[in-house]
Amino acid sequence: MTTDVLIEPKRSMPRFGTGMGLPLPLRLALREFRAGLSGFYVFIACIALGVAVITGVGALGDAMRNSFERQGATLLGGDVTLSRPHKRAEPQERAWMVAQGAVTEMASIRGMARRTDQAEQLLVEVKGIDSAYPLVGALRLSTGETCNRAGRPVAAPAGTAQLACFNLKDLGAGVAVEPIILERLNLKLGDKLQLGASEHVIRATILAEPDKIAERLTVGPRVLIATSALEQTTLIEPGSLVTWRYALNLSDPAYAQASKLTRFADAAKAALPEGGFTVRDRRDPSPSVTRTLERLRQFLTLLGLTALLVGGVGVANAVATYIDKRRPVIATLKAVGATTRTIFALHLVQVLLIAGIGIAIGLALGMLLPMAVAGLVGSALPFAADISLRPSLGSLAIAALYGLLVALAFTLWPLGRAEQVRATALFRDEVAPDKAWPRRGILVTLAAVVTALFALAILGADAKLLAAYFTLAVVGVLTAFFGLGIFAEWAARKLPRPRRPEWSLALGNIGAPGGLARSVVLSLGTGLTLLVAVALVDHTIRAELDGRIPATSPNYFVLDIKKNELDGFEALVRKAQPQAEIHTAPMLRGRIVRVNDTPSEQLKLKPEHQWVLNGDRGLSYAEAVPDGSSVVDGNWWPADHTGEALVSFEKELAKGLNLKVGDTVTVNVLGRNVTAKVANLRDVKWESLALNFVMVFSPNVLRAAPHNVLATVTLPKSATLAEEAAVARNIGKTYPATTAIRVKDAINQFNTVFTRIMTAVRAAGSITLIAGALVLAGALATAQRKRIKQAVILKALGATRRRILLSHLIEYGLLAGFTALVAVLLGSIAAWATVRRVMDMSFVLAPSAILQALGLALLLVGLFGGLGTWRVLGARPVPYLRSE
Repeated sequence: MTTDVLIEPKRSMPRFGTGMGLPLPLRLALREFRAGLSGFYVFIACIALGVAVITGVGALGDAMRNSFERQGATLLGGDVTLSRPHKRAEPQERAWMVAQGAVTEMASIRGMARRTDQAEQLLVEVKGIDSAYPLVGALRLSTGETCNRAGRPVAAPAGTAQLACFNLKDLGAGVAVEPIILERLNLKLGDKLQLGASEHVIRATILAEPDKIAERLTVGPRVLIATSALEQTTLIEPGSLVTWRYALNLSDPAYAQASKLTRFADAAKAALPEGGFTVRDRRDPSPSVTRTLERLRQFLTLLGLTALLVGGVGVANAVATYIDKRRPVIATLKAVGATTRTIFALHLVQVLLIAGIGIAIGLALGMLLPMAVAGLVGSALPFAADISLRPSLGSLAIAALYGLLVALAFTLWPLGRAEQVRATALFRDEVAPDKAWPRRGILVTLAAVVTALFALAILGADAKLLAAYFTLAVVGVLTAFFGLGIFAEWAARKLPRPRRPEWSLALGNIGAPGGLARSVVLSLGTGLTLLVAVALVDHTIRAELDGRIPATSPNYFVLDIKKNELDGFEALVRKAQPQAEIHTAPMLRGRIVRVNDTPSEQLKLKPEHQWVLNGDRGLSYAEAVPDGSSVVDGNWWPADHTGEALVSFEKELAKGLNLKVGDTVTVNVLGRNVTAKVANLRDVKWESLALNFVMVFSPNVLRAAPHNVLATVTLPKSATLAEEAAVARNIGKTYPATTAIRVKDAINQFNTVFTRIMTAVRAAGSITLIAGALVLAGALATAQRKRIKQAVILKALGATRRRILLSHLIEYGLLAGFTALVAVLLGSIAAWATVRRVMDMSFVLAPSAILQALGLALLLVGLFGGLGTWRVLGARPVPYLRSE
């Protein structure tokens, strides 16, 4: 390997070879690889894991964006849509839309679907459509008799187009429903379904609804009905919580270019200044889905970076071990004339080549991730993802750059120390190795690499402050566990040796130079901390849902009670349950269109506050401060206030909107812009489940507007489940246009969704633990050579296998227990900060999270340590000592 170096004097040591035309460091590095990659497998695996996660997330995000761009018009239902609550488009507004191109009108409203015998009822999303629906895409309906699940007639040839088995015009006065409605209400095609005050024949089931993703968040299965038939149900009346949506296919050819669609929004605002419409276009058919996907991408990218950083410890261990083995070779090279820069370049080239292998493997695996996701959950996606093996070059470059920066960040230090090895190391004992620091240039480069790494993570995130906190927390946790590993070594050396030899050997191994303490504590600690934090946040939120909901929480929220029916409604409930508590509040919906003098479209809010500007919000009016609220700034208006329009705002959202008492906010209600002065700010206890709203107006502003009433019904604790259900049935039978939502059902639905989310977060967080396990495996493999030497000496002195095994198990148990306890402490601090500072809830410590962390630590350390110990015990003393 060193022939070229040995024949050249120091002064003439060339930097570039002549035989192959390659630089000398590269030639030497390639020659080193003839012996294989032994010792670098953990290095490669750690880099590949993190790069694969980041690549896969980027590729999946690219696929989703491509799908949105390609299917935007289908997912939206047209080139553009205009929507608003309560109020149908006026004739002049409809005429302007028709002048822009083809139009279809849709109405969406929540309601109760009931069997005609009133035995069962179900909360559903009713969607009224006209004969022009859909403008784009295909609505597939089926009678269930002659269609397969793909919507093609069973007798149709395999190569024919996807034909709907049921024509929309055949719907007539009937309805089409999602299959789950038939199952839940025990109905079949041809039976009648009651919606509001009218009954409708179930003519078909819904196989595919093209623009479902563009609708608001649905809380029940879909019922499709002709708009003309929907008007006969009495569900839609002045004040009903209905959303009217208009999809347009624009006739102007200029709009074929997506970039020109911004002009349409400006034209709509100019032509319909008081319309209060929310305008969407095909470039982003569902902003809520886009935001969710983007936040998921950023979260998983940060997790991938965390896995890379944890894996970087394994990279550093592998490089340090390799350099330690090569100390005699480095000293020999220096003795025959190699410069420090040549030594550094040689090993840097080796590290970059090995990192390149890991990055290449990670990129390849990451590009396969979208295909795997499509295969596993593709059918569950609300749209057909454009999955391919062609992610954008930008995503691949970012993933590769992350891998390269992490590799450099964790290898520059040991490489910088490698070039400081002196020739005299040949003649010195290995027990006194040189501990020189890297030179200044390398330290500066290392600082630049670390800065670039975290700048890439922070600047590439939408929530930059959150990304900064996340990366700083990861660095802090890594630093803390590195220091704790040093402390564990120090403490083991200071503790008195027990009489039992197994315990004495275990403490001696922990405190010995080059022991496992630092690697075990650092590699396991980071992953366990993340999992403990996630588990505690999960437990705290569940405790909030189960414990902080008041004992007297409502049994039902009842929507769309007409003002003239309110007295009869209260009498009906109290007739069945005299002790029932009923609270009511007027309810309308409106969209914030201006804050002070700034249009809402121009406001840039933090992600946690942006939702208040996205679409319409519930609002109300009141003479007194609502239950569950308290005024924290300003004053409440008098009950008989008749002056200027006033509004009370929830304090946290007011802070996010930069609103203070005395400012103005303009809200479009029923197609009319209402400007009100902020009279006060309220602290709202949402968990009380009292009737509260973000915005509450003075009565003189909205009292004359057509609206319905929202009510909560709280039955006495003695009421049975059957009595509770009977109250809901009586309400539905007497007032068919109302919607009764059982509070416990709503909470259970949230729990189901929340469980899925937290399971996914926990699974993603386990990536960090996998990286830690790789580092741990590498550390144990590195220590194996020393352990074998120790084991054969102990065997030669008469130690039994049982005693050696027990000493190792005690060592691993002490390290795992110490690591788990510290991980619980740091994870609890992280969870507390998240819960208290971000979520503003009371923190709850879960013993299950502590036991889970301790069990995982013992399992992983026991597994890898046990395998290593088995190989150590298998070493035969005589052959080993002879080879030494």
